[in-house]
Formats: sequence, structure tokens, C-alpha cells
Amino acid sequence: MILMELRKDYLLNNYVIIAKERSKRPQQFMQAEKNEDMQNSTCFFCPGNEESTPSEISRRENDSGWYMRVIPNKFPAVSKGERTELDTHNKFFTFCDAIGYHEVLVETPIHGEQLWDFDGKRLTEVLEVYKERFIELKKRENVKYVSIFKNHGKKGGASLFHSHSQIIAFNLLPSEIEEREKVCRENYGCPYCEIIRIEKDSQRAVFEDSNVVCFTPYASRFPFEVLIFPKRHVLTLDELFNDEFKSLSRALLLVLKKLKELNAPYNFYIRYGVENMHLHMEVIPRLSNWAGFEFATGTVINSVSPEDGACFYRE
Repeated sequence: MILMELRKDYLLNNYVIIAKERSKRPQQFMQAEKNEDMQNSTCFFCPGNEESTPSEISRRENDSGWYMRVIPNKFPAVSKGERTELDTHNKFFTFCDAIGYHEVLVETPIHGEQLWDFDGKRLTEVLEVYKERFIELKKRENVKYVSIFKNHGKKGGASLFHSHSQIIAFNLLPSEIEEREKVCRENYGCPYCEIIRIEKDSQRAVFEDSNVVCFTPYASRFPFEVLIFPKRHVLTLDELFNDEFKSLSRALLLVLKKLKELNAPYNFYIRYGVENMHLHMEVIPRLSNWAGFEFATGTVINSVSPEDGACFYRE
């Protein structure tokens, strides 16, 4: 008899059920490939269509032209506003304007090329641009948090096929970050530093070098979910050294190239601290669907144990 195991998140009161009896081999998660035009004259992000996007914020270029561009999102989730602070009416109705800046990083001029096709140098440059935009946006008035994330594939929430990342700087410190910071304060130090020391030698370890540790989280919510931490305790991207950026990209590239084998849709995002919380990156493959139990209880059923997930990445 195979037992189901209930596991709690390292810090938060979030639970998952590891249901290995429902599990599949990694290859059974493989997503069907879909034909996409390699040249798309209607794609906003392809070279030659620059006039279709809002005015460019920055670019990186070589003799062949641009190879990365940062532009405002044509359909932003946040914008200018006047009501900057939360207000509550009739006890239950709390609101203010969603104020901020929504940007897009077009990571490649090639329609059809994805991050998992990059080499370490190019992926490091992507992370460097994240850092540049983070430094600039966090200085802006009313910005309380800068969210950097990538959606890949339709199940990952990507509305356009051409590879791109998004950056949203807005006027709210997310409750997810507040809750993690609260646990860090109560711990009188960084619990993640201790977690890193434990996980780098566990069955969930994926990758380690002198600068970073990569592992599948103990209470993984998604099949093949991964965390990447710098070993050094840092809060934000602008605190990382060049070698740490290279190590971070090396670990991320290892993960993405394994996900390419499954043609997996995914999300990744960077979580950073404002007082105590250790900077880290989270990669979430979108190979399973949440259903009634997850929405009804807030408890997630994951059919792939993090130990098996780590084994897939180490192969």
C-alpha cells in the first residue's frame, strides 16, 4: 500500500498532499508540440514591427541590430492614478488605484526561440536586464514592490508566443511577501539560510556550485517545482555579484533544458525581501491542473514527489 503524505510549506501554513499513487513517469507529462509560424509578420515583438509597440525604454544590440528590448506593456495591468493609499468603505470594501509601471522584456528577436535554447551567457544577460529595471523602477514614487516574472506556453499564461518576460512595479507589498517577512522576524534570523544548508545535501537537491543551491521544495505544489537560492544572504537583485548572476543562470538553464524535454509550459518569478527574506527564484512547471479540492480547501494534491522531481533534473 502506498501512503499519501501531507506536507507543510517550510514557513507558511500551506499544505500539499504528495499522492505518488497518482503519479506518472516524467515522459507522460510531455506536452504535445504545436506548430507555430517561425516568421510572423503580425507579431508585435518581431524585428521590423517595432512601430507596433509603445516607445522603447532600452535595448541591447550588436552589429546585427537589437537582441533584447524593454518596452512598456501595450495592455498594462497598472497605470497612473490618484488614490495611492488603500481606503475601506462600509467595513468590507477596501480599494485604491492600481498605480505603477508594467514593462515587457523581449528576450530575443527570433520568433520561436525560447529561453531553454539560450546559452549561459545570454541567459545571464537576461538576468542583468532584470536587475537594471529593478533598480530603476524601485526608485519610482508609489512603488512598493517590483514583480519580475515569465509566463511560457498557454497553460503558463503566455498570450503571445514570442519569448518575453514581464515586470510590474506597483503600489502594494504583496501579502505573500509580508507573511514570509513576518515568519523571518519571528525566527530572529533567516530561516531560508538554514533550509539551504539542509536541502543542498537532501534527496531533493538538484544543483549546487560555490554560489547557488537549487532544489525541489519539500512541500512542492506542482510536479517538478524548483527553488534556486544564492548561498549568500541577500535581499535584492542589486546585491548579487557577477559570479552569482552566472551561477543563477547556470542553475536556471539546467532546469529549463530539462523542461524542454517535456515541452513544458511554466512560470518563473523572483521573490525578494524587504527586511529579512532571502532572495530566490521559483520555477513552476504547469503540468497539472488544480480542481475542486484545491479551490475548496487551499490544499494542493501533487502527483509527483519532490524527491522524484529532483531525480528527473539530476538525470
